[in-house]
Amino acid sequence: MTQQPKSPKNTNVQALFDKIAPEYDRMNNIISLGAHQKWRKKLMQQMTIPAGANILDVATGTADWAIALAKESDAASQVVGLDFSSEMLAVGQKKVNLTAYAECITLVQGDAMAMAFPDNTFDIVTIGFGLRNLPDPMLGLEEMFRVLKPGGQLVILETSQPDNPLIKPFWQLYVGKVMPTFGKVFARGKYNEYKYLDETTEHFMDYMSLGKLMLTIGFQKVRISRFNLGAIAVHYGTK
Repeated sequence: MTQQPKSPKNTNVQALFDKIAPEYDRMNNIISLGAHQKWRKKLMQQMTIPAGANILDVATGTADWAIALAKESDAASQVVGLDFSSEMLAVGQKKVNLTAYAECITLVQGDAMAMAFPDNTFDIVTIGFGLRNLPDPMLGLEEMFRVLKPGGQLVILETSQPDNPLIKPFWQLYVGKVMPTFGKVFARGKYNEYKYLDETTEHFMDYMSLGKLMLTIGFQKVRISRFNLGAIAVHYGTK
């Protein structure tokens, strides 16, 4: 596999996720205070998964969403989880193997900005907390649009920024100071790695800008839901 391009902050994100893979699930629970599973469950209640669906989870990481999608699908559906980090996928594969859905979930290593899937392949494409780590989010969205079937749905779960002036300073403190400290304390001293991830959270486009970008690419029926006082946003779009 070719080396991934570096992020705009000149960080090798693939190597970063390889490094944090062993602690990733535990850190997700700590940083989100366990809420990330509730966000995903809530947004999936708004999704309609057709019978025999082909589903792609981009930036699948340790496969939590891929497993949840398989659980909510019928037996004829297939879920593909794509990620560029072999270490994250290794953790994810162990989890998949312990479920009843191992035969319908396939984890593959690949580049979200140049996916090796034909046009119009998937009924549903999801990406959770991965778009902001792509060197070119627009290119990633264009690829997701390309591999979706006409009428297929994209669902993006991503960090966002609160716009309430009373809330935003506390959010900035949590993101900028508290979360990196969690990385140092709970993730074997990985302060710099979590500092980078927190900076991508703080500087990623706001929810309205992402919605407009989806429309520019060609997605229709774009709608947005927000959680945690605006710190988390879900974007739905149809090809």
